[in-house]
Amino acid sequence: MILNKVTDLIGNTPMLAFPIPGKNATLLIKIEKNNPGGSIKDRMARNMIVAALKSGRLKPGGIVVESSSGNTGIGLAIAAIEFGLHFIAVVDHHAAQDKIAVMRALGAEIRYVEGDYREDEVAVVERQRLAAEIASQLPGAVFMNQSDNVANAGAYFDFVREVISEIDGGIDAYVGCVGTGGSMTGIAQGLKLHNPRTKTIAVEPAGSIIFGQPGHPYYQSGTGTPKGDTVGLVLDYSCIDIGVQVTDSQAFETARYIAQRTGLLVGGSTGGVIYKALEFLHAGLIDGNIVIAVADGGEKYLHTVFNESWLKERNLLDPEIWEKLDEWFGQESSNEVPRAVPRLFLAERGVSGHERVGSAS
Repeated sequence: MILNKVTDLIGNTPMLAFPIPGKNATLLIKIEKNNPGGSIKDRMARNMIVAALKSGRLKPGGIVVESSSGNTGIGLAIAAIEFGLHFIAVVDHHAAQDKIAVMRALGAEIRYVEGDYREDEVAVVERQRLAAEIASQLPGAVFMNQSDNVANAGAYFDFVREVISEIDGGIDAYVGCVGTGGSMTGIAQGLKLHNPRTKTIAVEPAGSIIFGQPGHPYYQSGTGTPKGDTVGLVLDYSCIDIGVQVTDSQAFETARYIAQRTGLLVGGSTGGVIYKALEFLHAGLIDGNIVIAVADGGEKYLHTVFNESWLKERNLLDPEIWEKLDEWFGQESSNEVPRAVPRLFLAERGVSGHERVGSAS
């Protein structure tokens, strides 16, 4: 199929299946990094701009301003090109340099927050404050405010339609990372509408405050809510069955393991989701068809998550996690690899794009 613009490439991403030996379960990994901006956030970035234009809040030729760790910013930069808008991304030191370089390459204007912050401290509060201030001072500018923007969660119903059409036998569980709450809320709500018995598990970094645990700095980028910030209004706790935390070591070592054992490069937050999905599976809390989204690719973290020197300097290396993953994947030694089902679930172009149980750590 020949498409007409880059944003037509958003959605209808492929799915890769990993059966788990000895368990009645398959991890179904939806490769959202295949979106043109390299992440699941492309869906919501374009949707927020379309909603703002339709409502009249954003005018043709206007300015879009957003606080972003990178993925949302890349999606907004692509959508801004489509609609002839100028995009200003407000970032902090925690954003991956490769993401910032991509935004610049797409014509975005980059503004950095000022102040002294620890390397593992996310300056979300100051990012949002500065983004709102910039938007208030520029004629025709709109602060997208993804954390409180209803068009964020609304962007993921196409994701739900895609996975429902792609998977035979229904979806028994969805395990996803939670940051602003847009993807988790939109996907969980959609899956629950289709089948209320689908179990939804939201994964935040250890140190995030979303599920009421004490806040402290963490290195996982683009996910969680750091201490000092407030949980976004877009997050709907009622559609999440379980909230759980994952450590930086668990997340990053799993991402490295998946890369070296399967050839699939996933970002750190996705590594954390895979780790927790396997943990819950082997604890007997979920089984059957378990859907996970590759929120973004490991290509954006080659200087951090996939750099052993960087990990060693921060005491994030842990070989015991690799041993645990070998056990969970049914491998007798680290020389063997998980065997993927020999097929990709390919969506055809043209498809339209409970009470919270508690938290664990």
